[in-house]
Amino acid sequence: MNRPANSSTQQSESAPSWGEGSQVILRQPIARRQLLRGLGAAAIGLPILEAMSPMLSATAAVHGAEPPSASPNRFIAICATLGFHGPFLFPEQTGRDYELSPYLQQLKEHRDQFTVFSGLSHPDQQGNNGHASEMTWLTGARRPGLAGFRNTISLDQLIASHVGLETRFPYLALGTGGQSLSWTRSGVPIPAESRPSVVFKSLFVQGSETEVADQMRQLRRGRSILDTVSGEAAKLNRELGQRDREKMDQYLSSVRELESRLQQTEGWAQRPKPVVDAQPPKDVTEKTQAIERQRLMYEMIAMALQTDSTRTITYTLSGLNAVPQIAGVSSDWHNLSHHGKDPEKINELKLIEQAEFDCFGEFLTKLHSVREGDQTLLDRTAVLFGSNLGNASSHDWHNLPIILAGGGYRHGQYVAHDEKNNTPLANLHVALAQRMGVPTESFGSSTQVGIRGLDS
Repeated sequence: MNRPANSSTQQSESAPSWGEGSQVILRQPIARRQLLRGLGAAAIGLPILEAMSPMLSATAAVHGAEPPSASPNRFIAICATLGFHGPFLFPEQTGRDYELSPYLQQLKEHRDQFTVFSGLSHPDQQGNNGHASEMTWLTGARRPGLAGFRNTISLDQLIASHVGLETRFPYLALGTGGQSLSWTRSGVPIPAESRPSVVFKSLFVQGSETEVADQMRQLRRGRSILDTVSGEAAKLNRELGQRDREKMDQYLSSVRELESRLQQTEGWAQRPKPVVDAQPPKDVTEKTQAIERQRLMYEMIAMALQTDSTRTITYTLSGLNAVPQIAGVSSDWHNLSHHGKDPEKINELKLIEQAEFDCFGEFLTKLHSVREGDQTLLDRTAVLFGSNLGNASSHDWHNLPIILAGGGYRHGQYVAHDEKNNTPLANLHVALAQRMGVPTESFGSSTQVGIRGLDS
């Protein structure tokens, strides 16, 4: 779909900077009703375009003749798969007057914008290896990797199924390695992209006419195949028993969902991508430059959110079976995580994990610097940060380190749940899903909606 001829582009004086010479260029808002009139009845299902997006307008999005609406909610999940050393993270006292721990010192600028939780976990996370629980951090499925295990849909994918059609990308699955937090409804892992250059190109580099035409042919071919599959499945459905019909109904629902996404993607493929005054990033190819790799992807995430290219992102922070390039560190990171209470190993591990928290703090600062009306991008983005391991040294999956930042919640406290009888982490997942508009009362092993300390 082509951009209306009267749309224009201009540099906003208030556009936040991502570094020297890298500002997001904002567009004049276009009323949805005005555009619908210009495109006719064929545009009934038109999503919010970049030109209508509140992130790309100094005055927020305009929907028809209605007053400007609030900025949309977003969700990010960030999991460090080698965990964090609990004594350096959890404060000694609970409540709002706690003294900042060594790791939280790296986030002191945002003390009132995050909440620290302990005593949370998913039940039955003993798996086929000590790190298997990273597969289920966003799903809550039990006994990961053991015989008969089948993962379930991850929280981000549940959210994407409800809000994903409103943006160019329903979700982004990112990582510093090959691992991913994202799983489909049928329990299939979604590969994580670890190259910031590829993410930048997907978000902001417009393809040539030939490339766009080729993409359109591929999408239409995909829709043609789905039409055939759906038709044949409908014929077969009449010959099946009740249980098989239920399974087939689930399958057809997945097909219809995919058809909708393909149709939406076809529309986005023909629209201009957001314009940013930023140079494409140069990937950090040396894996031992772990913090630099994390930092660069955080920059891509911030830009993706600000341009409303997606509203759901997962980001896996993988460790290394090597020595990271961090001052004072001379040992293998994975080996340090299995410190066995060795003071020298713990001191080296502290340097790595402090650097990770410092990098995360920079990311929160970026989100907080972006204004959206009378709020910030951080106010509109719930950032779940933590790990699938409570004690990486013993592969213990209880008492997980969990931080929730932003999202419009009332933060500024440390909330300790029972360390022995943990509260289901999935209870928090339910609340985060509801915040994103998902009409659900349960998820995974949840026992209720929300957890103590989650204050709106």
